[in-house]
Amino acid sequence: MRADAIDRVRGLGGYIAATRGLRRMWSRAVRAALDLALPTLCVACREPVAGDGLCARCWAQLSFIAPPYCEKLGIPFVYDPGPGMLSMQAIADPPAYARARAAVRYDDIAKALVHGLKFHDRTDLAPTMGRWMAHAGRPLLADADLLVPVPLHWRRGFSRRYNQSGALARVIGRQAKLPVAVEALQRVRPTAHQIGLSRSERAANVQGAFKVPADRKAEIQGRRIVLIDDVLTSGATVDACARALLRARAVSVDVLVFARVVDALKSPI
Repeated sequence: MRADAIDRVRGLGGYIAATRGLRRMWSRAVRAALDLALPTLCVACREPVAGDGLCARCWAQLSFIAPPYCEKLGIPFVYDPGPGMLSMQAIADPPAYARARAAVRYDDIAKALVHGLKFHDRTDLAPTMGRWMAHAGRPLLADADLLVPVPLHWRRGFSRRYNQSGALARVIGRQAKLPVAVEALQRVRPTAHQIGLSRSERAANVQGAFKVPADRKAEIQGRRIVLIDDVLTSGATVDACARALLRARAVSVDVLVFARVVDALKSPI
């Protein structure tokens, strides 16, 4: 009886293994068929591409930001003035945050990536974009205790179903082995889109829009924070977020974004 039971168990195990193997084969066949019927398209130019994201031509047009740049704002300089140099903008209008870094300039290719992630459910872009951000922000991440994504208002989050900054923060957190506090910062009132607003209008639009909830202040107090967002334009949004985090007694706030607007290459003072 015991031998018969053992044989039955072995037979069942073989059946289960064979079934799993058939399922894997079926899954691979379905994926292959979909790849043939629906080839992956470059997110920028919509040409077929072997992998995910960008084709070789669009990749070559992507403009990564590297030193020399303003130590505080991360704005690229036309020549290297030496370490620690600040731009005129950083001196004339210093932000609440300590340092800002971006992976790429906000040009047509970067815009296509940002809009794909932000508005077109291309969450598959987050791992690549997040890895580029983690590389660009290595000095900031090395000093950090915690990552905080710029939040959406709950109404916009409900309609969009996910926060693109949170998706990027989770990728960077895994890369840098840092915790991510998704709900430590809240957008307490809805704000209009910043597109088309002047610098002063952008600042007024987000004034008082962010706060750290009382039950989250212990999570922020005494921590060195890196604030994560997709795009830095005037800096009004991340500045308002940094002020809210500093009011909650964060030790410091740095900013790491995927892309930043660069009007033209700047000369140091």
